[in-house]
Amino acid sequence: MRVLPSERLIPGSGEGDPLPGSHSELPPIIRRTEFVAFALAGLLLIAVVAVLYVAKAFFLPVVMAFVIGTMLSPAATFLENRKVPRGLGAVLIVIAVTAVVTFVVALIASPVMEWSSRLPELGAQLKGKLHVFDRPLMLWRELQAMIGGSEGLPSFQLPKFEWVQPTLEFLSPTFTEFLLFFVTLILFIASWRDLRRALIMTFSDRDARLRTLRILNEIEVHLGSYLLTVTVINIGVGIAAGLVCALTGMPNPAGLGALAATLNFIPIIGPIAMFAILVVVGLVAFPTIGGGLAAAIAFGGITFLEGHFVTPTIIGRRLALNALAVLLALAFWTWLWGPMGAFLSSPLLIVGLILKEHLLPEDAPQLPQE
Repeated sequence: MRVLPSERLIPGSGEGDPLPGSHSELPPIIRRTEFVAFALAGLLLIAVVAVLYVAKAFFLPVVMAFVIGTMLSPAATFLENRKVPRGLGAVLIVIAVTAVVTFVVALIASPVMEWSSRLPELGAQLKGKLHVFDRPLMLWRELQAMIGGSEGLPSFQLPKFEWVQPTLEFLSPTFTEFLLFFVTLILFIASWRDLRRALIMTFSDRDARLRTLRILNEIEVHLGSYLLTVTVINIGVGIAAGLVCALTGMPNPAGLGALAATLNFIPIIGPIAMFAILVVVGLVAFPTIGGGLAAAIAFGGITFLEGHFVTPTIIGRRLALNALAVLLALAFWTWLWGPMGAFLSSPLLIVGLILKEHLLPEDAPQLPQE
């Protein structure tokens, strides 16, 4: 058998070792330790998600308090610089925020309670307005019959209202969760300086301490800026929606404006839900479909301008989030923790991006040097 020059062995070398001058490369090998590390990381992630899902009654109020406390911490620092004790400032801030939330809920609750007491009547009115679509549906059934289709489209049926009570139970946290949230929020704001100092001093290395300090400062600044900016924008959206409802003759424009401002805190889902609410309310309140859709169409234009021009201009590139990342974070946290998870999705995404930026900087080599 003829042996090629490149296949000759050097005396003393292992069998199958290439010659020194050979340029052949071995295929990449996934080592067993790397596979085990990936598997363990995946199992750890699944375990963490499972614990967060099962122990929602504990983790949701605590995480909510931590995130909102970090957002409100600059206000406590401002009061502390004005000679107000930080503990007293935390209590005053929580009381002020609770009063504002209570006022908004009162504006929203009034029309909701009024309309909920008239659900059968309003459902009959809405079904009567939608009879305008009977002729297109009949033409569609005839077309299906001509081409040999099956039974065709069923007649339009309004959904039943048995979902109202389960939905309210799902949206309403228990008294224990409320109590845990408020106590944790006050204590977190009051002791944030000490907690931050203790977290920084946990590390013995000076570089690690500086990195932790930069991460905590950036999280505090960005979450505070996000809360202030988004609150101002949503108040503007609520005022604009209230004015549109007043100009188009919608019932209770103040309550609808407050509801629009509140739902706008939930990205993507909130504006869509508000648009659907305006459609239903308009169709019930107005005799014609065109008049009933006027407020919803105007609100759609407002949210389009807010989402594509106002918010990116005010927030800027630093806080701008990728639309796909926002959607995935919204879907994940909504599945995990419901509506409160939807509210926390963007702040938690900001925290994750800050951690990624500091722990995995872009200028760090991600591949081994050749």
